[in-house]
Amino acid sequence: MSKNTDTDTDTEVVIVGAGPTGLVLAIDLARRGVRALLVEQADGLFPGSRGKGLQPRSLEVLDDLGVLPAVLVAGAPYPLMRGWEGAEPQGEWDMMARSEPTEQVPYANVLLVPQFRTQELLYERLRELGGAVRFGTALTGFRQTADAVEAELSTGETVRAAYLVACDGGRSTVRRALGIGMTGETVDPRPMLVADVRLAPGTVVDRGNWHLWATAPGGGVALCPLPGGELFQLVAGFEDESAIVDTSPEGVRSLLAARTPLAPEDVAEVRWSSDFRARAAMADRFRDGRVFLAGDAAHVHSPAGGQGLNTSVQDAYNLGWKLGRVLRHGAPAALLDSYETERQPVAADVLGLSTRLHRASTTGRGTQRGSEVQQLDLGYRDSPWSVETRPGLPEDALRAGDRAPDGPYGAGRLFDLFRGPHLTLLAVGVPLPPLLGSPSLRPAHLPAYEAYGTGLFLIRPDGYVGWAGPDAEGLDAHLANLGEAPVGAQV
Repeated sequence: MSKNTDTDTDTEVVIVGAGPTGLVLAIDLARRGVRALLVEQADGLFPGSRGKGLQPRSLEVLDDLGVLPAVLVAGAPYPLMRGWEGAEPQGEWDMMARSEPTEQVPYANVLLVPQFRTQELLYERLRELGGAVRFGTALTGFRQTADAVEAELSTGETVRAAYLVACDGGRSTVRRALGIGMTGETVDPRPMLVADVRLAPGTVVDRGNWHLWATAPGGGVALCPLPGGELFQLVAGFEDESAIVDTSPEGVRSLLAARTPLAPEDVAEVRWSSDFRARAAMADRFRDGRVFLAGDAAHVHSPAGGQGLNTSVQDAYNLGWKLGRVLRHGAPAALLDSYETERQPVAADVLGLSTRLHRASTTGRGTQRGSEVQQLDLGYRDSPWSVETRPGLPEDALRAGDRAPDGPYGAGRLFDLFRGPHLTLLAVGVPLPPLLGSPSLRPAHLPAYEAYGTGLFLIRPDGYVGWAGPDAEGLDAHLANLGEAPVGAQV
């Protein structure tokens, strides 16, 4: 796009910020044929490992988006923790509860992948789909009209689009421009340092463990080996609330030398570093007219439990298919209201979890992280867009609003069937109604599958059950709300 002050009429969605949230949204829109402009004020992708854990539900999202094979190659299981007292290694323990994959949950454990590598792989996937990132381009202003958003860029251009999505982080300029407040608390007033470091060969710190000096003078230190290279993620706490954190390479080396057996010269490289104070806060609204907030722009977390990046990815995944249905299939704009309705309660729950885990971690080993961090049980049963019409269901039955489980289907899996931007109508133990000619609604039939029970299940593009019934009665009305032709109708 050339530099000019003319209004661009080709863009349908402007995405501000090329972190994991913005990249996932851009990928999802690209595969739906929605024209999106992704702008990033930095000259390149984020270079650090601030987030390093991909939860099982996020792995399912990446499976659907076509990124998972590369992510699995780039990642590794979390290593066992190794405690230290000064220069003396202590016992090992597992911070993560481990599970075996099942038919319903093929990705059962959190995967260790540094954030910079996750973003590189998302960017590669976006480019495969014909998308791009406009690096070195900031949003300098915007205004809304009844039928569009006009975004002003640092290049001097004005871009007109149907919608704008702010994925520009916890200090979101878009959120501030809208005057949307953040409600929350300081989880811990003491500062923390996070950095990516490369250690010289032969140090006492091996790459087989996640090393912890919980009682180090001045504050605890953890060194976690990052897969795919020689880097460790360093996280260091400070006991003094007024401590000034030196994020320079010399400061990082001095801190490690003061608190661990490492000497300054053992730190061969400080690749990236930053400081922060743990907060938990959520935007009062996730939408203002044609502008949406997603990821850290909508909610900020303590890093404990690895929930921030994962919740952000699912924000984008929830919003992407709804924008696609409105812009490409004629679904009513009211569908977009469900983004805030569905994601705000999830963000509130996850913020509470992150805060509890952070405070537990300050007591030493902390709490082992189990199924509560995997985000597989999060759902949208209370959403007005989740419609359950089957009577007399047992307490533990799959219902509308729940995550649709994986399982065997033909020579493959249900996730193979669900993968893509379409809706899926799955009949389990009941006949399929006639479906004629709609490429965005894929039919499937299973004689029986205990994980689903019996009935018709409309699987949303984000892998949740949107509608369920004993037969097709009421299905047409729900499909119409998604811009989909009635079952059996010519299209």
